[in-house]
Amino acid sequence: MTRADRGRLALLGVVAMTLAGCATSRPKASKDTSFWSGRLALTVHSEPPQSYSAGFELRGAPAAGELQLTSPLGTVLASVHWSPQGAELRQGVQLTRRPSLDELTADLGGTPLPVAALFGWLQGQTADASGWNADLSRHSEGRVVARRLQPLPTAELRLVFQP
Repeated sequence: MTRADRGRLALLGVVAMTLAGCATSRPKASKDTSFWSGRLALTVHSEPPQSYSAGFELRGAPAAGELQLTSPLGTVLASVHWSPQGAELRQGVQLTRRPSLDELTADLGGTPLPVAALFGWLQGQTADASGWNADLSRHSEGRVVARRLQPLPTAELRLVFQP
């Protein structure tokens, strides 16, 4: 797996955690903290198209949290941690740090991800996100689909969780 592939996989996790609208929600530790887990698949409609899939666990809130991506066998592929002090991506022994989650996701995927909107989608709430459109019509079935229309290339994120 190349560094670009690992970066895209990490981006997938970040997108999944935030875009979800589709993860298992466990009892909350507080109003501002949540936990979701499930599976996600990301397709980037580039030339050639690229597809990624992973299990995910997301903890926290838009301001501070953690996302972990795993293989089908449970191996940790990547972990992303963020807080008001900054964000970091860990892939094995590689560590990438940036001043914010937006900067980290922009470096990995070319554009920042709408973290606040993603947490809303995970809770089944509509939320505006520049360039993204989330279909929450099957949220009660544990399924959410989000599509990025801008910037190009377009992308589609599918999440599956236990409602």
